[in-house]
Amino acid sequence: MEYPVMLSSIAVILLGLGVVAFFIFRKKAVQDNLNIEEEQRRLIKEAKAKAATLLKEAKLEAKSRLLEMKSNFDSETDETRSEFKKEERRLSKKREKLDKHEEQLTKREQNIQKKESETHKKFDSATKKEEHYKELLEKTKKELEKVSGLTLEEAKDLLLKVMEEEARHEGAKLIKKITSEAKETADKEAKKIISTSIQRYAGEYVVERTVSVVHLPGDEMKGRIIGREGRNIRALEAATGIDLIIDDTPEAVILSGFNPVRREVARLSLEKLISDGRIHPARIEDVVERATEEVDAAIKEAGEQAAFDLGVHGIDPELIKVIGKLKFRTSYAQNVLQHSVEVAFLSGAIAAELGLDFKLAKRMGLLHDIGKAVDHEVDGAHAIIGAKLAKRYGEIESVVKAIAAHHEDQMPESVYDYIVQAADALSGARPGARKESLENYIKRLEDLENIANSFNGVVNTYAIQAGREIRVITESEKITDESAVLLSRDIARQIEENLTFPGQVKVVVIRETRAVEYTKK
Repeated sequence: MEYPVMLSSIAVILLGLGVVAFFIFRKKAVQDNLNIEEEQRRLIKEAKAKAATLLKEAKLEAKSRLLEMKSNFDSETDETRSEFKKEERRLSKKREKLDKHEEQLTKREQNIQKKESETHKKFDSATKKEEHYKELLEKTKKELEKVSGLTLEEAKDLLLKVMEEEARHEGAKLIKKITSEAKETADKEAKKIISTSIQRYAGEYVVERTVSVVHLPGDEMKGRIIGREGRNIRALEAATGIDLIIDDTPEAVILSGFNPVRREVARLSLEKLISDGRIHPARIEDVVERATEEVDAAIKEAGEQAAFDLGVHGIDPELIKVIGKLKFRTSYAQNVLQHSVEVAFLSGAIAAELGLDFKLAKRMGLLHDIGKAVDHEVDGAHAIIGAKLAKRYGEIESVVKAIAAHHEDQMPESVYDYIVQAADALSGARPGARKESLENYIKRLEDLENIANSFNGVVNTYAIQAGREIRVITESEKITDESAVLLSRDIARQIEENLTFPGQVKVVVIRETRAVEYTKK
């Protein structure tokens, strides 16, 4: 029984303790709530105080910023007003200037209108005077035509003719005077320079010519050259490009072709075949090939030797070969390579006498006739062809111009052009340098005389000194001393335009007056 009672007591005690604990906890919770509310009131009060402080500070800062902005605005406004005032003053001055300028323009316009009015009046007056003068001129013309018996056109023609005759007369007198003065000073110096240059050169008297005939050991060789049914001669012509002419000429074969190099290959090949004795198509091809190589080597060697002998360096190797080809080219039976060497030496000598670049002059002289090496392959004058070749292989402009101008296919410009012309004429005109056939020689003399005889006032013409001089006999009644000068120039120009000739032709016009009287018994 005691145990349950004890349990009940314990339960009561525990219940009492629980109640006590409940009240204690509730009291504490109430106390905590009171503390929290008080803390909240405190925090709210502090926040309100802080907010009021911040608001006050913000208002102060805004007021300060507003004052600063107002100050800046006032300052900028003052500057802008100052600039506006300056601009206003400037525009005011400009307006004043424009007003003055407008006033001046108005005055000028009034003056122009006034002058224009005066000009119109003067123009009207001048027009009336012009019409009056035209009427007077027409009346004067009619009176003059009536008095003179000539129309206006006839009078003009007569006046022009008289003026032309006077101008020609004065021009002839002036030409004669200038020519005489120039000859007095130039002839002596030119003769000295040319004679000195010629004396310094010692070339062959007669130059070598290209051979176009191959001599045979006997006439039976002709049959072997022709071959069975002509196969040998056909093979030789096909391989060389040269025609072989086998006719009644004893112990000789004639080679015909425009290309001098091929003609030389054919000559050399034929001589080798004749010497060897074995003549058949296969052998012919082999011999022609070897002869071609030998001729090419000879061409190159001839060009190099010519350049070396003259001291001309730096020429393109292909141009050296073109120079070498001139060894097989002739002009009026003169070997062109030998002629080019002569011209180069004479050009250098003349240039040295004149104090010019003699090396450049030698170069021009050596290259002046290179166009003749290919003129059978290219259309055109050999001087122009040569100039194009020289330009293609890098020669300088002065050398190209000297080549083009040495026969005046282009007009000479520099002193070197004239030096090459003079040296070319000297080399071609010296005794023994050139020769031509009798038929061509006689034809050239006849052409010279016919050209001179075609001029009015010429009585007779005589070509002398192998056609290097013609003497023209004139009628003294038709030709005056002054017009004789013009006649000689006109004849010379006509010869230059119509004839091709080596060197120069001297034209001498002779005018004489004869008085004849007979005695009486």
